[in-house]
Order: sequence, then structure tokens, then C-alpha cells
Amino acid sequence: MVRGELVPDSTYDQRLLDRRGPADWLHMDPWRVLRIQAEFVEGFGQLAELPQAVTVFGSARTPAGTPEYEMGVELGRKLSEAGYAVITGGGPGCMEAANKGTAEAGGVSVGLGIELPFEQNMNEYVDLGIEFRYFFVRKTMFVKYSCGFVTLPGGFGTLDELFEALTLVQTQKVTSFPVVLMGTEFWGGLIDWIKSTLAGTGKISAADLNLIHVTDDPDEAVRIIVEADRSRSPQREEEKESVRQTVSDAQ
Repeated sequence: MVRGELVPDSTYDQRLLDRRGPADWLHMDPWRVLRIQAEFVEGFGQLAELPQAVTVFGSARTPAGTPEYEMGVELGRKLSEAGYAVITGGGPGCMEAANKGTAEAGGVSVGLGIELPFEQNMNEYVDLGIEFRYFFVRKTMFVKYSCGFVTLPGGFGTLDELFEALTLVQTQKVTSFPVVLMGTEFWGGLIDWIKSTLAGTGKISAADLNLIHVTDDPDEAVRIIVEADRSRSPQREEEKESVRQTVSDAQ
């Protein structure tokens, strides 16, 4: 109820049907909530029926034909041959490489893009592509629909995604979720710093070092993913059986 000077000059219906006036309301936080909700709904709806998938991160600045790019192509191919869909950020460089290898092997190639201030188109090897406004929605999709991360050489964005994945595993927000770094020379300095400075000063435990796997071999990367996935299979079957029993009891 409103009275006196608080009574508005027009009704909600009038304002709804009036096309005149500023569009500032589109950028107000309460309305952003609806946009965020819509992005979650779109992502969940499009990705819900993916087969088991692996997310591959890496630099958008890696030129085609370089050893890092070819490593990404081979990785995408091997993951596809092992029966996994491959999810990337959908952009060029290492992301394109992994999508290319997946597509050439006949696998499911997914790209989850992000709105950026500079143009970055979805690469041509993506079968299913979704563009997001918000990083945190996109990151949720990467984690929810993946059973592991493989990280090719990259910059700030790649490091952000890498350490978020490690944090989720360390804090047991996700379980049996392998994190593989490809490129021993590229990642070597970071691994040494993690061992000497983080573990060495007690910022992480020695056991946390086991969360990271480093290799140059796509076959080994896929083996790590497959073994971790198999270790989860009994747990998934127990969860399914628990659900079936609950439904049976309810009936």
C-alpha cells in the first residue's frame, strides 16, 4: 500500500506497454538475476544429455601448426576415441586444436564461449556452441558436465580455470576429478614453485601435490582420465541403486 506522494504517476501496466523512456531498467541488478537464471537454464538444457565429457583448457593465442597446437589436436582425437565428448572455451588456439581433433575423430565437440570486449568467434570445429555473458555461469558448465580437466599451455584465463579446478578438488566440492597439465617444459617452473613455496611453507599439504598430473603424452593424459572415471563407476552405481530403492519404497 502506498499513499500521498509515494503514489506513482502511472500503473505497472502502463509502464509495461509504453515503449518510450530509457532502457536503464535492463541493467539493474534485479533484472540481471533473470539474465543469469536464463543462462543457467540454457546451459543445463543444452548440455544435460552429453555423454561423459572432458574439459580442455589452453591459450587462445597458440598458432596453428605449432607443437602445442598439434598436441591439442592429438589430445582431442584420443579423448574422442576413448568415448568422451570434449568441451573447450570454443575459441581459437589450443581450444580450436582440441575441438579439431575431436571433430576429425567423429566425437562430440562442444564450445562454451564468453562475451569479451574483443572479438573471439566460435571456432569452426564446434558441433554444439553456447555463448555466455557471465564467467561464473560458464565455469559451472565446465565443471558440472566434465569428469576431468586437461590443461594445455595458456595465460591468465587458463591459470584461473586451472586453479579453480584444483580448489574444487582440494576442498572435495568435486570428487575423483583428475587435473592433467600437458607440457612438462611449460608447466615445470610453476610445479617447482608449488612444491618449494606452497608446499614448502605449509600453504598446501604434501598430499595436495598428488592432485596435479603433468605429462607430454596424450595417451597418458587419457589413461589418467579413464582410470579416475572407472574408480567412480562403483560409486555412481551405488548412487543409482539408492535412488531406485527410494523410488521403490515410495511406491
